[in-house]
Amino acid sequence: MLEPHWEAVDLPVGLVLVEPASVIAHAVFVETGLCSVVSNALEAGRIEVGLFGRDGMSIPAVVLGSDTIPHQVFMQVAGRGRRIPVPALRAAIAESPSLRDVLLRYAQTFHVQVAQTAVANAAATAEERLARWLLMYHDRQDGDDLPVTHEFLSIMLGVRRPTVTVAIHTLEGEGLIRARRGRIRVLSRERLEQAAGQAYGPAEAEYERLIGPLRSPQRILA
Repeated sequence: MLEPHWEAVDLPVGLVLVEPASVIAHAVFVETGLCSVVSNALEAGRIEVGLFGRDGMSIPAVVLGSDTIPHQVFMQVAGRGRRIPVPALRAAIAESPSLRDVLLRYAQTFHVQVAQTAVANAAATAEERLARWLLMYHDRQDGDDLPVTHEFLSIMLGVRRPTVTVAIHTLEGEGLIRARRGRIRVLSRERLEQAAGQAYGPAEAEYERLIGPLRSPQRILA
């Protein structure tokens, strides 16, 4: 049903998949790499409101009948995936209750993630928010090395770069991570989860409840 319409695509870092208020032509299912959904509405600059990798697609709004979103979606870690024209995806959804079910379940998990991000941004410390973000990244890739810069993290977390630097030094000093130029290595996932506190967990539990284990290396949405 989907197979005739799939197109394999490379997803280089920085590639914009969706622009705010622009008609969404394709849905992209990520196989490797990481995507950010960011808001440009704040005067202080961009802030990440959600992310996805092999666990999801851009963007669940098309499953719910919307042709635009107010956010930008771009690749923050290069990878590859498959894309399908939105009309073809909607036709397949109309014909397949099982496909519709899994995509609606994913839309629910993504909405919970966005809500949890808002809670974390409002109530969690910079160290907790950083720990949560690193865990979310770790969930969606193989291995413990995460290519990411301080500058990029400042955008993702909505804080100034010096705040990111202090938070990284704090987690590194506690032996949870090791930071190198443009790269962070997770040394203790268990302790990183403890450091994230209540900022991490609810969205991941919802994904596991509705779809399956988030960290499964075989977990690709479609």
